[in-house]
Amino acid sequence: MRILLVEDDWVLGDGLRAFLRAEGQVVDWCPTLAQASAALRGEPFDAWLLDWQLPDGSGLDWLQARRAQGLRTPALMLTARETLNDRIQGLDGGADDYLVKPFAPEELAARLRACVRRQLPSEGALTLQGGAQVQLQTRSAQWQGQKVELTAREWALMEALLLRSGRWVSKADLEALALGFDGQPASSNSLEVHIANLRRKLGRSAIETLRGLGYRCALETP
Repeated sequence: MRILLVEDDWVLGDGLRAFLRAEGQVVDWCPTLAQASAALRGEPFDAWLLDWQLPDGSGLDWLQARRAQGLRTPALMLTARETLNDRIQGLDGGADDYLVKPFAPEELAARLRACVRRQLPSEGALTLQGGAQVQLQTRSAQWQGQKVELTAREWALMEALLLRSGRWVSKADLEALALGFDGQPASSNSLEVHIANLRRKLGRSAIETLRGLGYRCALETP
């Protein structure tokens, strides 16, 4: 997943970015709302992690403005505001979940997975064209009755495609969502190499390509 982290505490922000990257996520960290707004322009994200009180305004107000624009990206509020009214205000204001500081990063990761899982077409294993089965929650896959081992970047690609199941994802967006580890740009052919590896492991029909549009995951219909 590609995650937008909006947090002005430098110790917490750096720690969360390092933890999530170690889990194979792509993380863009912004300490202000202005930087977060700039990051959203033309850039795709799978989830937002958002502090409430930031140097240049209210994270909740920012989230409400994004919701008013029609953006439905899963959002998890990270805040020291812990009263019942605060939690109600945050959830009613557009947050998908609410986590009070201090918290364990493992709980954050689990809540983040739960938020994103709601975007999937199914809670269980997904069956791709050709018969391969993929379970994003447990990061497990099998094809032709055999367990398949995928690398962290291959899982990142599968998450990006399956969260947009049925839609074409452009090469530029897919690179931004899955291959921008540690802020390093992807090489010119790295996406094609990873797609080829996924097709070898999960079957050629698992991922479709259409020139000019990009890639999509083809799911078998019941």
